[in-house]
Parts: sequence; C-alpha cells; structure tokens
Amino acid sequence: MGLNKINMSITLLLFCIIFLGIGCTGQDGNEPDNGAEDSQIAQFDVSSSAFENNETIPVVYTCDGENINPPLQFSGIPDDADSLVLIVEDPDAPGGVFTHWIVWNINPESNIMKDSVPGIEGENSFGEVSYGGPCPPSDTTHRYIFRVYALDTELNLDGGANRQNLENAMDGHILAEGELIGLYGR
Repeated sequence: MGLNKINMSITLLLFCIIFLGIGCTGQDGNEPDNGAEDSQIAQFDVSSSAFENNETIPVVYTCDGENINPPLQFSGIPDDADSLVLIVEDPDAPGGVFTHWIVWNINPESNIMKDSVPGIEGENSFGEVSYGGPCPPSDTTHRYIFRVYALDTELNLDGGANRQNLENAMDGHILAEGELIGLYGR
C-alpha cells in the first residue's frame, strides 16, 4: 500500500473517531456494537370490560360515582416481563398533564380487578397515594389515558413515590407498552 493510501486511511479513521465520535466498520463490514438499545418498543393490548377504547368511562369509576378504578385486561405482554407499571393521566387538564394513578410491580400474569390495589401505589396529582378518578371541570370532556408498561425487572421504589421518581426508576427497563383511552365529561 502506498504512503498516500495509508495517510488517507489514518485521516479517515481519525475523522470517524474524533469528529463523529463513532467507530468505523471493520474489514468484515460489520458495524461495531455501541451498546445502544433498539429504540422501537413492542406494543401489547390493554382493554377494559367497563368501556371500549375512546369511549365513555362509566360514572362509577369517576369522582361523580364511587371513585374506584376500572378493571383492566392485558394481552400480548412479553414472556420475559417481570412486572408492569400503570400510569393513568389526563392530558387535557387546564394546568397540564394531571396524573390520576401510578402503580408499579404489578404481576404481569394477572389483570387488574375493579376497586383493587394491584401493586405499589405512588402519589397522584391530587396529592394522594391512591386512584383518583376522572373529574374534569364542568362542560368539558377529557381523555384519560391508561398507559401500561412491561418491565424487565421489579422496581425497588418505596410506596408513595411521585411520578418523576417512578419514570426515573423505569428508565432502561421498558420491554413493551400499551394504552387504553377513556373519555369522561360533565
């Protein structure tokens, strides 16, 4: 190999390392493993026997009724999931996203029964460690998103933790996710 080709190879290698912050492909053409996880998260189904997706949540599950959680069923959860996390939120709240319920370390092989505590509960936006049902202002209909995450671990997080603590603990452990949207208006 001539001196010019060696200099060009060294220059290209230095460019890849210094300016791009990445390695170059080897002679076999394979990209190096940089340890980055696949950004595509698998999906699974979340449903309820109480209401259909994008349909009205029955009053019994709201602040105008018994204020108890609705039943939730799951299908398609990855076999290697160790636990589930549930976050129920209202993205239409006047002050921004309002968290109605957070629960973690839910058994991935079971469903959530109505009026139950299926795992460890955290603090919601009402300032309570419990389920807080839909309770929008008068003359409005809001969406309530029941987001469920399948994790590759159980979380070492004390009950009463807030949503930010929960999301920090979940980081890097999400295998799959699913959601169910319910509507409620007054």
